[in-house]
Amino acid sequence: MKTTTRVVVIGGGVVGCSVLYHLTKLGWSDVMLLERSELTSGSTWHAAGGFHTLNGDTNMAALQGYTIKLYRELEELTGMSCGLHHVGGVTLADNQDRFDMLVAERAKHRYMGLETEIIGPQEIAKLAPTTNIDGIIGGLFDPLDGHLDPSGTTHAYAKAARMGGATIETHCMVKETNQRSDGTWDVVTDKGTIHAEHIVNAAGLWAREVGAMAGIYFPLHPMEHQYIVTDDIPEIYELGREHPHVMDPAGESYLRQEGRGLCIGFYEQNCRPWAVDGTSWDFGHELLPDDFDKITESIEFAYKRFPVLERAGVKSVIHGPFTFAPDGNPLVGPVSGVQNYWSACGVMAGFSQGGGVGLTLAQWMIEGEAERDVTALDVARYGDWISPGYTRPKVIENYQNRFSVTYPNEELPAARPHRTTPMYDIFSNMGAVWGQQFGLEVVNYFAQGDEPTYETPSFRRSNAFDATAREVNAVRQGVGINEVHNFGKFRVTGSNARAWLDRIMAGRIPKPGRLSLTPMLSPKGRLWGDFTVSCLAEDHFVLAASYGAQSVHMRWFEKHKEHGVRVENISDKMNGFQIAGPKARDLLAACTRDAVDLKFLDLRDMVIGQVNCRVQRVSYTGDLGYEIYCDPMDQRHLWKTLWETGQPLGITLFGMRAMMSLRLDRFFGSWLSEFSPDYTAAETGLDRFISFKKNADFIGRPLAEAERATPPARQLCAFEVDALDADVIAYEPIFINGEVRGFCTSGGYSHHAGKSIALGLIPRQEVADGLKVEIEILGSMRPAKLITEALFDPDGVIMRG
Repeated sequence: MKTTTRVVVIGGGVVGCSVLYHLTKLGWSDVMLLERSELTSGSTWHAAGGFHTLNGDTNMAALQGYTIKLYRELEELTGMSCGLHHVGGVTLADNQDRFDMLVAERAKHRYMGLETEIIGPQEIAKLAPTTNIDGIIGGLFDPLDGHLDPSGTTHAYAKAARMGGATIETHCMVKETNQRSDGTWDVVTDKGTIHAEHIVNAAGLWAREVGAMAGIYFPLHPMEHQYIVTDDIPEIYELGREHPHVMDPAGESYLRQEGRGLCIGFYEQNCRPWAVDGTSWDFGHELLPDDFDKITESIEFAYKRFPVLERAGVKSVIHGPFTFAPDGNPLVGPVSGVQNYWSACGVMAGFSQGGGVGLTLAQWMIEGEAERDVTALDVARYGDWISPGYTRPKVIENYQNRFSVTYPNEELPAARPHRTTPMYDIFSNMGAVWGQQFGLEVVNYFAQGDEPTYETPSFRRSNAFDATAREVNAVRQGVGINEVHNFGKFRVTGSNARAWLDRIMAGRIPKPGRLSLTPMLSPKGRLWGDFTVSCLAEDHFVLAASYGAQSVHMRWFEKHKEHGVRVENISDKMNGFQIAGPKARDLLAACTRDAVDLKFLDLRDMVIGQVNCRVQRVSYTGDLGYEIYCDPMDQRHLWKTLWETGQPLGITLFGMRAMMSLRLDRFFGSWLSEFSPDYTAAETGLDRFISFKKNADFIGRPLAEAERATPPARQLCAFEVDALDADVIAYEPIFINGEVRGFCTSGGYSHHAGKSIALGLIPRQEVADGLKVEIEILGSMRPAKLITEALFDPDGVIMRG
């Protein structure tokens, strides 16, 4: 056995073998895989082997599309069969919400190049004649859907990796992973020790145990999953063609042909977590005992949807575990705080996602970043606050909702509230309707009077519409207040702090007492962050960005750390409030004896009431506004001062629903909508904050300079939409002269202007004020026009004055 290698991949399932293959495909041949038993041991060997492209996240859907198309390439490369059956698949909708979701997904697919289509009940009956179409409104057909041979596919990946120079050691159990002082690893096995530069944890059911060897907790949990294979069914073997997949969300089931019969699996509500206290090292090719009790209701529903099942005998029952992350997406990428340790875990849909996961991780390791935004699968989307006690109920919830409608405004309740600020009980008593971000409770809106205390999930304007309008109008007419806890915050100090920030950030680094807005770029010039930089002193700065991206950003800072700089994540060590609206200055002046003559982007220390605060003149609402920060221990007193002093001014609480409406008035983008690693600064307009004059070789500068000289092909624009009862959410296609030429990044309703607004990317040469386009919203082609003048304070006089 080799004793040195560049990469050790731990785990010989489909994901580990895919990672190994893609590393060789991208040029690293000195790589090896260790498997404690045989390849496919764990979850891979007993998987149903289905694959599909449908996913609520467009980048995950694209990765799934890549995975499916890769299988033919693997077969040609290796001469091995993956047992492919491209039979197509239909997802059923038995109510309007499910149909809305499918129509919205089909719209996304238009610009993604996926050839899906909406079909009616009669088409479904012809395509999948075993289906009882009573109550079915329609469905989404995807010709790429199908199934394969799990073992054959895994071994094809393995052979392709070996052809690229990789080594695979089976029956080689990892005992320890010990990091050396230089960041490399000693992987101790029962066959000897291997010295590796990198470790990839692709251990599947044992990912928790392998992670623990390095002191890492991975937020995933195995769940029991059961599917049934029937005896021969005449309606199947006499059909004359292979029956397509049928996904029935109402019945929480998936169905496909298996031989001369059918295979049907369930995501039952009465589900059970497996191996709660850890996966036994002795488990491998075993199955769990049959358990029909937990799927009794699912089977009864399946008999109604697919009547042939009731007459079919059971040939075999496959009951085994596989792993979920809390949101059901994989955990991929470099582990924060641990050099050269990579995750490829929690891939519960291995044959839909395994190829894309392997490609993404290999690109990340070799090229420094993946080719697309990886937020949905980034292992850093969970912080160090997460625990097994949080993970397990969220995994159960995700399993139960596997086939449920995913609404854009839905707030799932499991394991909540988890993280709260000192304002939680006060705001709850004042009608707060809560959402969450990165485990933190965040107010969506405040219900007053007879306004709904629960926001009904919907693809259309929700029952929170009127409450949001009330809050928006209060901000625009007087003064509104909300919490500023949902910003990621970092303290940067040290003698080299300014020089380091000049390299890390593309924009201007401010002087003491000032703020600046700046993008942070990747080496390929893509957006890695959208930051406010506050300069408290020449060697003391505070950065603020998306709260949900704080672990991603901290990992980036650690990767680029330098001598003479200290970076500390203080996201939960500073809190306070935002006040905004035409009376905001009056409120501030009434609360302090300090001067309030701050100019736009000024910051100043003030005493407000009894509390030492830092006040910043900046506003995401586009109005006159201030951010007021304090020690969380002082926050309740700061609140009392602001709230009581603001009563004569008509002070009003507002939440994130109102905030996201207010920002549309000024066409302000938001992180992971307009600004994400899928886009560059020049595409989104953030290049106006890049300082090309500064004498610093900031990360991503060559690409930014190139786009300055030759602007990119697409440009972010705003549109006024002739909407009905639904506004743009994201990824709706934009039609110009009848052709899809762009897509929406986000949108909503401007309660201030009384207009539906969309932001989106279209070809730069098409951009012109008043351009007529159409945007598909829930299957309806809605007229829209490009607008260039902001709906509120178009010259920025109020915000900056």
